[in-house]
Amino acid sequence: MTRHQKRLSVPKSWPVERKTETFTAKAGAGPHGESGVPLVVVLRDVLGYVDDSSEAQYAINTDGVLVNGGSVGDVNRPIGMFDILAFPDRDEYYRVFPDEGGRLGLTQIDADSAGSKLNKVTDKTTVSGGRTQLNFHDGSNLIVEDDEYAGNDSVVVDNETNEVVAHFEYGEGALVTAVAGQHAGDIGEIAEISVQPGSADNTVRVETEDGEFETVEDYVVVIDENFVGGDDE
Repeated sequence: MTRHQKRLSVPKSWPVERKTETFTAKAGAGPHGESGVPLVVVLRDVLGYVDDSSEAQYAINTDGVLVNGGSVGDVNRPIGMFDILAFPDRDEYYRVFPDEGGRLGLTQIDADSAGSKLNKVTDKTTVSGGRTQLNFHDGSNLIVEDDEYAGNDSVVVDNETNEVVAHFEYGEGALVTAVAGQHAGDIGEIAEISVQPGSADNTVRVETEDGEFETVEDYVVVIDENFVGGDDE
């Protein structure tokens, strides 16, 4: 199996130039599915902290870079929406956030904000003991004791304790950011949720400071007012 990916065929969310070279790194197995960007691409092409995969490997071997508070074993580990990148030696911390056009960008945050990660609840299931398992946008999950969560809610999970430290409910009036589509990166409040019949996607109308836009429900994530600035719980 090839370890490289043609640049022209990478997902639109990947922050790479498509015509400068033929190939780039291929994402390994892990979270975020096909949209996940290899860590080495973020370190090399976005931040410019390494020149090649060997330098990236050295960085992760020496805990020079942490993802969501933990060590990483593979330079091709997929990085995606809302992941937290920490560079302890540099005292630098970033949250992966949508850029214009839906490309993954990095928002610099402080050390306190880097201690937890935002997750969109895609659905929930009941597991043994009657407990609830929350399934998240990146393929991860979390078992909780309380059944107070619903699909499309957002939760902030502490990286060390793996406990929910904040819960943002989905609904009209909620503050959201679009993470895909032509309005990716835009922020506003949900003014209306339109439930569509059958298998059609539900849509939301979002009011922003500059007007409003409409998009599909799956494209928005609930945040709080301090999220973009890096001061969430």
